[in-house]
Amino acid sequence: MLKEKLDLISLRKLNITKYKEPDLEAWKGFLGKFKNPLHEVKIGLVGKYNELPDAYKSIYESFIHAGAINECKVRVVPIHSEQLTDEDVAEKLAEFDGILVAPGFGERGVAGKYTAIKYARENDVPFFGICLGMQSSVVEFARNVLNLEDVASSEVNPEAANQVINMMEDQKNLKEMGGTMRLGAYDCKLSKGSNAAEAYGSLNISERHRHRFEFNNAYLEAFEKAGMKATGKNPDTGLVEIVEIPKHPWYVGVQFHPELKSTVENPHPLFVGFVKATLVQKKKK
Repeated sequence: MLKEKLDLISLRKLNITKYKEPDLEAWKGFLGKFKNPLHEVKIGLVGKYNELPDAYKSIYESFIHAGAINECKVRVVPIHSEQLTDEDVAEKLAEFDGILVAPGFGERGVAGKYTAIKYARENDVPFFGICLGMQSSVVEFARNVLNLEDVASSEVNPEAANQVINMMEDQKNLKEMGGTMRLGAYDCKLSKGSNAAEAYGSLNISERHRHRFEFNNAYLEAFEKAGMKATGKNPDTGLVEIVEIPKHPWYVGVQFHPELKSTVENPHPLFVGFVKATLVQKKKK
């Protein structure tokens, strides 16, 4: 559009005479890497809205940004979580260099998410869980590592004996849905040496949220003893924002939505770190 002078035509039409030449060096650098990748990885995006092409648009775009900075073509393949079972998960996910379990709401399709997460955890496949994806990783870990019985998120089964994910206290008495969720940017303190801290290059971050349910801190000690660490917490409330398994090649679940902040000029650090991890693990294979 710059070559066709669309910017100058627009300025002329709007009678704007004071302007400066645009600096597109960052965009040129991005396009150069995007068009000439040195590597390629294949990511399985496990979600329950894959029948809606735009449902995970921000995630697809974030992979474009993160892929370019890693000089890597990221092929993202949608996997419908309702179609994953314990019997066929290995066959369906074996080809992927990394697995992202996407956000969402409600009970539909969560069983397949648990199955995908278990496969990634047990087979050293780099894993990234976002919002419900993170919550599902907590449930899967409680069931298959802690060996707790009758485990669930209270969103999925409010009658479960062990609700390792439960509704936030300030949400329990609300009758109006929608904009009453925990929305907007909140601070998060990261643990030194974590994958998250390495990706961000900082111990203090702020990320955007959209949820009603949270990690149940009554179980935090048991989780950490078993190997799942809370590496990111809200400094004011103690809410667990990030979970990781340090012994895994790259296993990160986040309560927030990193895909909402990723741009061409500022690829999101966690997507960049995830793509980098898939490259490293692919070379090891």
